[in-house]
Amino acid sequence: MSLASLKARIDRLPQPSYRLQVGVAIAVVATQALIAMTGAIVRVTGSGLGCPTWPECFPGSMVPVEHPEYATLNQWIEYGNRLFTGLVGLIAGAALVLAYLHRPRDRRYLRLALAMPVGVVIQAIIGGLTVRMELLWWTVAVHLLASTVMVWLATLLVHAIPRDGRPAPAGTPLLYLPTGLLVGILLTGTMVTGAGPHGGDPDTPRLDLPVETLAHLHAAMLYTFLGSLVLIGLWLRGTTNPPWRRYRVLLAVALAQGAIGLVQFWTGVPELLVSLHVLGAMCVIIATASLWCGVRRTARETQPSVAEQPQSA
Repeated sequence: MSLASLKARIDRLPQPSYRLQVGVAIAVVATQALIAMTGAIVRVTGSGLGCPTWPECFPGSMVPVEHPEYATLNQWIEYGNRLFTGLVGLIAGAALVLAYLHRPRDRRYLRLALAMPVGVVIQAIIGGLTVRMELLWWTVAVHLLASTVMVWLATLLVHAIPRDGRPAPAGTPLLYLPTGLLVGILLTGTMVTGAGPHGGDPDTPRLDLPVETLAHLHAAMLYTFLGSLVLIGLWLRGTTNPPWRRYRVLLAVALAQGAIGLVQFWTGVPELLVSLHVLGAMCVIIATASLWCGVRRTARETQPSVAEQPQSA
């Protein structure tokens, strides 16, 4: 079968429903967020080198095997994270197929959908390099930061799905300040992780900076982020149809994340709270991206059309 013939057959397939496209896109967001959390579980349980090679678990074996230097539980925790990556990739691929079958094709929607499976492949490569470099703190940081980018793009994907034959609105971005501060929170958070006790393996070298100082810097970024949300709230009061629900969700999630971080710091960084803190970070990203899309939508909807704009004399 020629490529042109295959393309013609695909083009004759029925268009997927809006509900199906949204459902799969939401599944992409959920799996991208959960893979970050499972990665944190690998780290806090000291299972990062449970499978000491990549893509194999052990030389000559794709699955865990009995080994005197590696506990069986640690092997399966790391291997389970790798298996979950396969599920993330399948759902990302499904989102791309649905975006391709959508008619008429929307370039932004298709590009975001394409970024999902491509991002999974890139993440897998980064994960492999992280293992091969024996979990150096900055490789773990890059691995986590790549997940944050994927979660952001996946959230944009949900809001980019056209409906009723109309493209999704995309106006001028108005949330640069809190988004930039969120980037700062994530960067300082990975530094706290790099200097902290949970490196994925007891013998992994840590970032040689005082954890307490980094934690205070990380907290200061969060406080500034919350302050920026207050300013955004004041600004939204002067807009038409402001997305208050998304704003309240973001504010609640950010406050909850801050509370988890404080308790985590006061209680000696327990493993459970570390994993929940990573999941909370993903939720803050999702809520911020959702508000971003809501404000973009409102900005576009309130812009006068060409026909409505006053004509010059």
